[in-house]
Amino acid sequence: MREFWEILGLLVNNAVFILTVIIFSAYLLLMIFSAISLRKYLRKNSYVDYNAIITSPIAPTLSVIAPAYNESATIVDNIRTLLSLYYNNFEIVVVNDGSTDDTMEKIKETYELEKVNYYFDYRLPCERIRGVYKSKNRSFKKLMVVDKRNGGKADALNAGLNVTKNELVVSIDADSIMEQDALLKLVKPFLEQKEKKVIGAGGVIRIANSCEVTGGHIKKIHLPGKWLPRAQVMEYTRAFLMGRMAWSELDGLLLISGALGMFDREVVIQAGGYNTKTVGEDMELVVRIRRYMAERNIDYQVEYIPDPLCWTEVPSTIKDLARQRSRWTRGTIETLYTHRKLFLNRKYGKLGLMGYPYWLFFEWLAPIVEFIGILWFATLAIMGRLNVPFFLLLLGFVYFFAVSLSIWSVLFEEITFHKYEKRRDVLKLIFTAFLEPFFYHPLVLVMNIKGNFDKLMKKSTWGSHSRRGFK
Repeated sequence: MREFWEILGLLVNNAVFILTVIIFSAYLLLMIFSAISLRKYLRKNSYVDYNAIITSPIAPTLSVIAPAYNESATIVDNIRTLLSLYYNNFEIVVVNDGSTDDTMEKIKETYELEKVNYYFDYRLPCERIRGVYKSKNRSFKKLMVVDKRNGGKADALNAGLNVTKNELVVSIDADSIMEQDALLKLVKPFLEQKEKKVIGAGGVIRIANSCEVTGGHIKKIHLPGKWLPRAQVMEYTRAFLMGRMAWSELDGLLLISGALGMFDREVVIQAGGYNTKTVGEDMELVVRIRRYMAERNIDYQVEYIPDPLCWTEVPSTIKDLARQRSRWTRGTIETLYTHRKLFLNRKYGKLGLMGYPYWLFFEWLAPIVEFIGILWFATLAIMGRLNVPFFLLLLGFVYFFAVSLSIWSVLFEEITFHKYEKRRDVLKLIFTAFLEPFFYHPLVLVMNIKGNFDKLMKKSTWGSHSRRGFK
């Protein structure tokens, strides 16, 4: 019996070590590709005059679609912010998704709305549209409001796609704060690319907790005062500036954040629009439109902009964070299962050979394997069979690499966009990097496992978090 445990322990220890090396090697390669891509982007855009896009006769028409459900407290300021975006030929389409508060009444009163006769076709399935409204005031001529029965975010986005007639659409969260030049930077790849058709573009999402917001605009940037949102700043910086930047360079990007994304409207409609049956509609859409283009042998590109283009409020309580992460995990599982045909399928190029397998093994399965590994070592410790030197060596290796990766992401941010001007904010982020593996990461790991369990139990709720408001 003792020999059995020794052999099993040796096999598991070797497997854990090999898996750890593979995972960290993948992260290291992503960091290198991200640095290469970021350098190319900064060099290419250092002398760009974005104002030329405003006056360009070939600049495509845009529609910004903002679903709104019970956003009474902030909807007026949010619309004002959207109307102030820098672009010439664009419209704002606010979709009131059956709000039960006075969201619609506030919009009507503030922006002097009246119901208009407006022809549209239900090219995409969505709940019944009760009316289309426009303002009597010419100052708000770019605003269109769609009032419909409640159907969820994906359903509201489909309604917006049905109503608008512009070439490109931008999907955002109604409570997000966009940089005023965000549309100019997002549309640039659609104008530049000649050989391939650009079907989607996304940008960096930054965290607005504790920032000073006036009239729907970020006036002063502060690092979040609470530890939980601050840890998410570190997480978002790694994910957006390093992970997605690298996958854009490798042509394996599977996700454009639902908080801000620009898409070719006709491609989205032809591919079937947003999936109302999943809680991860943003990821599922990107995978589906990429699959749609590949199956028709059309050369395409999905671009990623490393500029911070959008600010959003993140969960500040463990309860709200747990709901969000459960939804993210369930959405990932649903997308991977729906598009399982992509796995190692050469027909889909890098999407099938690199992007999908990475997301399957490193984003979904890796946390499960890590959790099982923790339980394994805990069991060995209880039984008195733990190889302490190996365990401490592995723990030190993991901790050193995790901290190094986080610090590099902070340095990338400071060297490039330098959003946190106070030195103490940068030092706080570095300090957070040293604490995160002990406190935040285990918390997110448990939430990830719970998300898998929720999916197994067929939980399908959205899991939204309560908004505390920007400060």
